[in-house]
Amino acid sequence: MKKKKIYQQLYFQVIIAITLGILLGKFSPELGEKMKPLGDGFIKLVKMIIAPVIFITLTLGIAHMTDLKKVGRIAVKAMIYFFTFSTLALIIGLIVGNLLQPGSGLNIDPTSLSGDVSQYQQKAHDTTLTGFIMNIIPETLFSPLIGENILQVLLVAILMGVALVLTKEKSGKVTEFLQVLAAPIFKIVHILMKLAPVGAFGAMAFTIGKYGLASVINLIFLVGTFYITSILFVVLILGSVAWYNGFNIFKLMYYLKEELLLVLGTSSSESALPGIMEKMEKAGCSKAIVGLVVPTGYSFNLDGTNIYMTLASLFIAQALNIDLSIEKQLMLLLVAMLSSKGAAGVTGAGFVTLAATLAVVPEIPIAGMTLILGIDKFMSECRALTNVIGNSVATVVVANWEKQLDKGQLQYCLANPNKIEEKLEV
Repeated sequence: MKKKKIYQQLYFQVIIAITLGILLGKFSPELGEKMKPLGDGFIKLVKMIIAPVIFITLTLGIAHMTDLKKVGRIAVKAMIYFFTFSTLALIIGLIVGNLLQPGSGLNIDPTSLSGDVSQYQQKAHDTTLTGFIMNIIPETLFSPLIGENILQVLLVAILMGVALVLTKEKSGKVTEFLQVLAAPIFKIVHILMKLAPVGAFGAMAFTIGKYGLASVINLIFLVGTFYITSILFVVLILGSVAWYNGFNIFKLMYYLKEELLLVLGTSSSESALPGIMEKMEKAGCSKAIVGLVVPTGYSFNLDGTNIYMTLASLFIAQALNIDLSIEKQLMLLLVAMLSSKGAAGVTGAGFVTLAATLAVVPEIPIAGMTLILGIDKFMSECRALTNVIGNSVATVVVANWEKQLDKGQLQYCLANPNKIEEKLEV
């Protein structure tokens, strides 16, 4: 296969697009703001294909398993992993927030706060445990395939996969049909990815054009603290987990560079979901593991969002000169653990979970969220990147635990990422 020149590589095109978007937003803000439809349109195109990709991947993964107990075991292990590292992310955010105190010295009067955070308060208020569970159940068997609720797609895919195993003598043709259908579905994914530079350009031009680089100067310490904390979490915590399981975190990130750059450009982790699932399977993780762990992790394994929640909560408290005792901070931690799961799958989950957390901790007024409303956009990229890297590591780890990981294939893919990328694009 003829090697692609660098300007033909998707990751290079996305880098150039992001750079051009920043320059346009900086030097022509009004024109930059008008580029918003390019980013929004690309994300809508990707969301269009997410449900079919998850449904086919997970259904076929389960259908090819003869032991249904394995499916339950995979789900339990994945949830244990998600709970452990999500909690660890919350604790790290709490520790860093106390050590660096990014909000200290602002001395803001709570009565002077203004800004509209009502939409997030309402979403947080509506997010109850009962409502969350009921929302997983779709209206019809096929309605999740035309919606955007990942958890509903997971439920239907699991039921269909189990049903295919239990009726395999009679439903062989259905399994064959799904296998044949997978080829054009993933070809659509590849076609849409060609538009990734356009989407990244539009999203970045709008962000810089609307908010400007100068708008974060007075809160740059919080942004910087969050980025540094997330980087340390990825390198030290996830890096150690990767090393223990026999692979290198930096090689994994380079293998996923196209998807990570896409997340950076669009601030949307969903934009990379189809690509992540395909690459994880290509890297030696079984189809069942990928189909179950990756999309479930998008709802339950939000490492970046959890770091953001505790850091942002402490920042608001410090900025308003509210002294939180150790007991109150532990309460904040426990509430955040629950609210981060309760808002799974909710649009704008980062801000919604923050609102839900502050609503239960009366010492910190929800109106304090207006302090970070303007810079939230600049932290969303880091949240999304950390979430995606965390889910990718989780997929390999769970596959390794279940002995459903081809370690030779994983090492080959991590050592030859460009070759794999070229094969996938054919």
